[in-house]
Amino acid sequence: MILIRKSMAFESQSLKKEKKYSGVFGDVYSMAILPKELELEKESHPKFELRFQLPDLTQPIREFSRRREVREFLSGALAGAMTKAVLAPLETIRTRMVVGVGSRHISGSFLEVIEKQGWQGLWAGNAVNMIRIIPTQAIEFATFECVKRAMTSKQEKWKQAESHKVQIGPVSLNLSISWISPVAVAGAAAGVVSTLVCHPLEVLKDRLTVSPEAYPSLSIAISKIYKEGGIGACYSGLSPTLIGMLPYSTCYYFMYEKMKKSYCQAKNKESLNRPEMLLVGALAGFTASTISFPLEVARKRLMVGALQGKCPPHMAAALSEVIREEGLLGLYRGWGASCLKVMPSSGITWMFYEAWKDILLVQRNSL
Repeated sequence: MILIRKSMAFESQSLKKEKKYSGVFGDVYSMAILPKELELEKESHPKFELRFQLPDLTQPIREFSRRREVREFLSGALAGAMTKAVLAPLETIRTRMVVGVGSRHISGSFLEVIEKQGWQGLWAGNAVNMIRIIPTQAIEFATFECVKRAMTSKQEKWKQAESHKVQIGPVSLNLSISWISPVAVAGAAAGVVSTLVCHPLEVLKDRLTVSPEAYPSLSIAISKIYKEGGIGACYSGLSPTLIGMLPYSTCYYFMYEKMKKSYCQAKNKESLNRPEMLLVGALAGFTASTISFPLEVARKRLMVGALQGKCPPHMAAALSEVIREEGLLGLYRGWGASCLKVMPSSGITWMFYEAWKDILLVQRNSL
């Protein structure tokens, strides 16, 4: 009895000692006992939470999309994409005839492409052409509208200001910018800016169209062009392109605006309807293409001359080479195919652009 009581007393003392501790972890076979003070400290630590709050960009994006320049940019992109999707075969035939590949006749070149590459050959390079035309037309139309507004505003402020005169001895010079056409300046700026930005895509398109055997895909074309001359090869022929683009772009926009204004005044109406836009745009493209076509022939020769193993050193040399080999008529080789492509392309582009601009700008004003 005495032994049993001593044993029970010992167990009771052990239990009392264990009550001084709490926080038991593990199972019955492995037990870790922590002091009560440490357990309280552990429970008192707050939980750490990392939260990210993204800024609300809804309002800035909405304000940006309502800008007139953005709507004009989108109108140009949509117009260019829709036009090229329809007229890609004519672009293929035109490029082949201008650079002297295959038949010299439109029908012969058309049949030659179908025999060698099938119907899909008429859309050779169209993927990169679509990639090229969307930013090109978007930048071109947006630049044209922006520069035209800026030039017109500058002329109005210049007229309202006092007469700007410079006295050089007995000679008095009246400085004026009223003789400068805002449309012509805007057209030239549109062509130069879009060319500087999108010229590498023009090089890719020409390589894929003229030599599909050497450049069967977009990735291979990019790789080969880069190996040939690095980044500089992507801008091969930039100088003649700018020289050829400047008169074309200036004449193209100037003729459209001039004919549009004259026609509306003659008919006593505020704007053209869609068929009239199509006709006026086609005539503007025809005039601009006819004036600048010899430069276009020389530009194409320089751009793809490396593919044929002979590349003239500059545009004057390319023009003299064409005259020496084919006579003066050689400067207009492929002009018929070019008109077949340029006239519907210009008319459709202007029609789509004016239509999209009306839709998007009306939508902008209603927001």
